[in-house]
Amino acid sequence: MAKQSLVIVESPAKAKTIGKYLGKEFEVKACMGHLRDLPKSVIGVEIEQDFEPVYQPIKGKEDIINDLKKSAKAAKTVYLATDPDREGEAISWHLKHLLELPDSKAKRVTFNEITRKVVQESIQASREIDQNLVDAQQARRILDRLVGYELSPLLWKKVRRGLSAGRVQSVATRMVDDREREIEAFRPEEYWTLDANLEGNDGKKSVFSAHYHGKNGKKTELKTEAAVDAVVRETENGIFAVRSVKRSDKQRSPSPPFTTSTLQQEASRKLNMTPRRTMAIAQQLYEGVEIEGEGSVGLITYMRTDSLRISEEAIAATRDFILGRYGKNYYPARANRYKTKANSQDAHEAIRPSNVFLTPEDVRKDLTGEQYRLYRLIWSRYVACQMANAVYDSVAVEIEAGGHAFRASSSSLKFSGYTAVYEEGRDEEKEEKDSPLPALQEGEVLTLKTFSREQHFTQPPAHYTDATLIRAMEEQGIGRPSTYAPTVSTILDREYVIKEGKYLRITNLGRVVTELMKEKFADIADLKFTANMEQRLDSVEEGTTEWKAILRAFYGDFSASLKQAEKDLEGTRIKVPDEVSEELCPECGKHLVVKSGRFGRFLACPGYPDCTFTMPLVIEMPGRCPKCGGRLMKRTGTSKKTNKQYTYYCCERVGSRGESEKCDFMTWDVPVKDDCPACGHTMFKKAGRGFKRPFCINEACANFLPEEKRGYPKKADSGAEDAAAPEKPAAKKTAAKKPAAKKTAAKKPAAKKTAAKKTAKKTAKAGE
Repeated sequence: MAKQSLVIVESPAKAKTIGKYLGKEFEVKACMGHLRDLPKSVIGVEIEQDFEPVYQPIKGKEDIINDLKKSAKAAKTVYLATDPDREGEAISWHLKHLLELPDSKAKRVTFNEITRKVVQESIQASREIDQNLVDAQQARRILDRLVGYELSPLLWKKVRRGLSAGRVQSVATRMVDDREREIEAFRPEEYWTLDANLEGNDGKKSVFSAHYHGKNGKKTELKTEAAVDAVVRETENGIFAVRSVKRSDKQRSPSPPFTTSTLQQEASRKLNMTPRRTMAIAQQLYEGVEIEGEGSVGLITYMRTDSLRISEEAIAATRDFILGRYGKNYYPARANRYKTKANSQDAHEAIRPSNVFLTPEDVRKDLTGEQYRLYRLIWSRYVACQMANAVYDSVAVEIEAGGHAFRASSSSLKFSGYTAVYEEGRDEEKEEKDSPLPALQEGEVLTLKTFSREQHFTQPPAHYTDATLIRAMEEQGIGRPSTYAPTVSTILDREYVIKEGKYLRITNLGRVVTELMKEKFADIADLKFTANMEQRLDSVEEGTTEWKAILRAFYGDFSASLKQAEKDLEGTRIKVPDEVSEELCPECGKHLVVKSGRFGRFLACPGYPDCTFTMPLVIEMPGRCPKCGGRLMKRTGTSKKTNKQYTYYCCERVGSRGESEKCDFMTWDVPVKDDCPACGHTMFKKAGRGFKRPFCINEACANFLPEEKRGYPKKADSGAEDAAAPEKPAAKKTAAKKPAAKKTAAKKPAAKKTAAKKTAKKTAKAGE
């Protein structure tokens, strides 16, 4: 007997979770995402017919379509239960047309969280498809198709095949380029800090530092060493007296719950997850994970949102949880509510656990390592956002000597509040200096022990990271929650931007493409224009703008710019400058340049085909080799046992250039720019995120720190130790012997040309 109702979702995991909550009369099936879209081979938009899209069933999904048609025909009602956003609304709209469902039979349902209560309530509160949401998605899709399919071929012809341009990706690339130029143009300025090391009269010989503030009640910056000397001369023989002591309780409020962008930022900072990976794991947690004794359970609410709203029901449950676990002191008299930004959609709640009583530890055994860490992050941030403020006992002291003011302060935790559960990460991890002050009284005379002076230089703005670029995109109104992760991934995949450590840097290719976009397509590369376009797309969703009107207004200027660019660049091929390294080719002496291949970036001799030398890309580190004084390099290798990549540090003379090995220094520890104050050798720190205190590895030095005390886990057995050890000479020599293969290729130009054509075709296809 056929079931009366069919529910269609995107994924099998989601289907399994929802199927558990519905009765036997419901059949739940997965459509596996889009089943109908614009064709890949052509633009698929009838521009002359008022931008009419030409949708086609996606090749390779015929079996899924036929199966759904059969089930839909037998069902009395079809519930289209795709994701609760523009994309999900559009998938449901395409399904309705593809399955030829009449209005009376097609019902739209959305789940902000996949729990029994919400699923059953949503089925009862089904609605019609929201055409405004569909049209907003159509406008975005066609807009991006017009830019990508008409502009990318120009880049192929004038710069390099396989490139792409996009309405959001081009602006994101420009943001990274602008930051790089800002760093390059930066000129450091000298400044000094001066601390007075003082002793109190509490009988405990307590010495503390007070920082120089200014003279005659005004803040003064010490720009030169002469200015520091002048302050020292005027105060060293004077009386240091406590002018004021201010004690207060300072409160720190918890961070709001996660939105899509803040989740991606915090996962990058704390878990070292890329935005793309973060969203993939979050999707798994939303759709459902097998929990022992419970079956498939959706652990979090929908993860594409820019809203900070939390349902009253969820707040009440959270307050009950906090009261039971932490006590009444840990939650405020009134629930914490957070104001969503003016331009946010607010269609969904903030990202939170579906059931706050399901703690990370309760489900740890049922989750993968990544799922557990991300769920713990979401759960902790959400619980903390409903807890009481943390309270700090703060003391601020002002000390006067010879008309000059010195200030000291300290802060200690008085009541942990929300910090008992969670503290927000920072983009730049620094060492926290905790210097408690002695009990000081106003008028108390202090004893000057010494002055500490230090020269500094102003620093340029930091390169973007995944986290800070996403934050900047959100602040500028570039893209929307669903676009942040794919945008960052795209500019990395195209090699417009590369990652060095956690930092994003523009490549020469990215700079050339950005310059071309700024010169010939100023609107597309303009941040304000892109942000305004996002607002216009939002107005389609609100029903205040007709979607094709946006396309008409955009395409006229864009088409004119495209024609003018083709005319201006006729007969021109823009060369991308080689990225020249400091490494010298051991065979011909030229500086090696960075090239890209199917396995990533590598160093090659610019003298090809006369010289075919190549080697792995290496990054120079600060400091000197403790064995021979050579440069220190950061390199990567691949374990033969696990096939996983690892990073290690070694002397430049470790065999990596096809020459015999002259030094064997290799380590897991990261070299730092500071030298040991006792022996002058380069210091190192433990690898990993966050601040790590540097140590000396010179066994003859008093500051030497043995390996077993550096914080690394002990090896279980010799086999594990062997798996972790860098596979030095053999792996490197194999990489260095690549020239032989290249020489063979050089003897067969015809074959090489064919291979190049195949690669170009593949790249062009990927660019689409």
